[in-house]
Amino acid sequence: MEILSSGLKLRHLQVLRQVMKAGSERSAARNLRISQPAVSQNLRQLEAIVGFPLFIRENNRLVATTQAHELLRSVDTAFAGLDRLGRAIDGIRNSDRKIVTIAAPSAFCLRLLPSVAVAVRSNKAGQAFSIRTGAYDELADHVHHGRADIALTRLPLDDRLYDCRPLGTAANVCLFPKGHRFHERNILTPDDLVGEPLVDIDPQFASHQMNVNALRFMGETPEVAVEYDAHGHDAGFVAAGLGVSITNDLVAREYQRFELLSRPFEPSATYHYVIAWQKERRPDGAVQRTIDALIRAVEENGRLDT
Repeated sequence: MEILSSGLKLRHLQVLRQVMKAGSERSAARNLRISQPAVSQNLRQLEAIVGFPLFIRENNRLVATTQAHELLRSVDTAFAGLDRLGRAIDGIRNSDRKIVTIAAPSAFCLRLLPSVAVAVRSNKAGQAFSIRTGAYDELADHVHHGRADIALTRLPLDDRLYDCRPLGTAANVCLFPKGHRFHERNILTPDDLVGEPLVDIDPQFASHQMNVNALRFMGETPEVAVEYDAHGHDAGFVAAGLGVSITNDLVAREYQRFELLSRPFEPSATYHYVIAWQKERRPDGAVQRTIDALIRAVEENGRLDT
């Protein structure tokens, strides 16, 4: 198997890995079940292709160069991808894939996605998952370009590119630690944030508009204690007492282990969460099981304790 047009072959990389793992050409040849001269020839060819030395001889012993170690890291990554490809081919051959790739905000790795993995694997022990995280527009892009089977994301989506199934709606809440003065309130507004340290999301997000911009409109200077750039990164700072944050109630459910409290925050936006996949690509058995488990998990998960 030749890689691109460089003359680099998979065999070259296999030999490099074995020599560096075994520590000698002789041991690598034995492990690969080829002759030692064949190992030496592959190493010479690989050095000629990459254009830098891979080994030097010290006291009649091969010592890998710094460049060889750097190359090996990329080679190991590539072989890990080939292993995943092999498992995917086995799944396709058996009409039931072994790995389902989910694109989702990192916040949902705290509670929702682990519970889904447990539920699915309890009935399908061999099922594995690959998780890709990112901003909402990046999640849909993972599905569009085939890097993920499904995305847990929010509307709007281009219905020319995606099919989707509703997962739930969410509204804004203010998140705070136990013992905070907000515990006595039923609903919070920007007026309540005056003089309150904030754990605030990057200005590009809607939650930022709900707090910092509202305070500025009121003529108040917000005190931002910590600014973060992805949903799910505020919980630890709020739990540490550094400030309060604005998120939505679906994300807030992920934070139960932090023993945080929340109250509705007004004015609020409404967020429509969906599970999306490529247009007209019918989910197969493993993907459909995952979709069903996601929906059940969201329906069963309650709000934060109050």
